[in-house]
Amino acid sequence: MFLKKGITVKVLSGKDKGKNGEIIQIDRSRDLAKVKALNMVKKHKKPTKENKGGIISKEAFIHLSNLKKVDEKKKDKK
Repeated sequence: MFLKKGITVKVLSGKDKGKNGEIIQIDRSRDLAKVKALNMVKKHKKPTKENKGGIISKEAFIHLSNLKKVDEKKKDKK
């Protein structure tokens, strides 16, 4: 299975199990991927002169073994 940026995948395990999303970033050395709007975590940012601080939601990495490529042409009946 070869996953790359822009491919639609389904999450097989974790808090977002069963949801679909598009891969936005891959880290091949650690076998991790970021999926758009899935596995969201809160980060607390300290205010600086340029940026306002606060709590920011962003995507966290998911291991590639927990992702499955979704074929858009064939619809899953499950």
